[in-house]
Amino acid sequence: MSNSKDKVYSVYNDAALFELKKLTDINISVCYTKEDILSDYCISKDTEYIFSTWGMPFFSKEEIHTVFPSLKHIFYAAGSVQHFARPFLESGIYVHSSYKANAIPVAEYTVSQIILANKGFFLNCFYQSNNLKQKAADIRNNVKGTYGCNVGIIGAGAIGSLVISMLKTSYKVNILVFDPFLSDDKALKMGVKKVSLNKLFSDCAVISNHLANNEQTKGMLDYSCFSLMGKYSTFINTGRGAQVIEKDLIKALKEDTTRCAVLDVTDPEPPSDDSPLFTMQNVFLTSHIAGSLSEELYRMSEYMVDEFKRVLLKEELCHQVTLEMLSTMA
Repeated sequence: MSNSKDKVYSVYNDAALFELKKLTDINISVCYTKEDILSDYCISKDTEYIFSTWGMPFFSKEEIHTVFPSLKHIFYAAGSVQHFARPFLESGIYVHSSYKANAIPVAEYTVSQIILANKGFFLNCFYQSNNLKQKAADIRNNVKGTYGCNVGIIGAGAIGSLVISMLKTSYKVNILVFDPFLSDDKALKMGVKKVSLNKLFSDCAVISNHLANNEQTKGMLDYSCFSLMGKYSTFINTGRGAQVIEKDLIKALKEDTTRCAVLDVTDPEPPSDDSPLFTMQNVFLTSHIAGSLSEELYRMSEYMVDEFKRVLLKEELCHQVTLEMLSTMA
């Protein structure tokens, strides 16, 4: 089910669809929209399982009770379920998400950007490519590299935790974390140091944002943070643009042009045509590419097919989302 049928078949590849056909009586050639369901209740009255991805429509609790009287599980082959999950969960229906699968490419992207940032890659590349050799040399001579550096991680949820694990596995770095929900015991097990947001920005060569996207985090990253960034430091955002006060980031980057921002997300997205982000030499924009792309999407449907098998076999579930989780997850 999805209001975007094209997205369904970009995520559920032939292998996943074939596996579902073996396990169920599902018609893999049909994708239902909310309009389909509401126009003919017979389609959904016996439905026990829904397989979906981006474009999953919102249903109120009243609609759920009317059109899905037999529904037990939703398998969502994508990340955030915030826009649709609550009424289903409150109706006693299990919701499963591939947010852990989508975390993998974001973490891979982030770690690569952190390592490049520690080498001064972004500004050095810009200056060298524009024949500004002295400025390129200044970057080269002043960055400290990765060995023994401080890396700041904002948010230690699914993505942030995976970034930390990848960094701890392959690099000798000190990881500082700001996350109000991270317990001291878990921080100790992860080998990270919990710090305030201000200390993280002032003490780290690279700061990477992975905050959950909710009302509490909107506008959390402002001038009080960005003004603390040291020379030759980099802010990376693969979280959400709404968490950043854009004018404050721009102000801090203009005040010290050795500071750098690598932004895969903005607010609005893409930035408005007149945004200074397009013309600043120390801002590097990508078009929301950190998450799953192309064949990486198939991983998400594989996670949901495997979770469905666990349900059928009454095994321990790996990707279930609960009401409690909605308060802290993206």
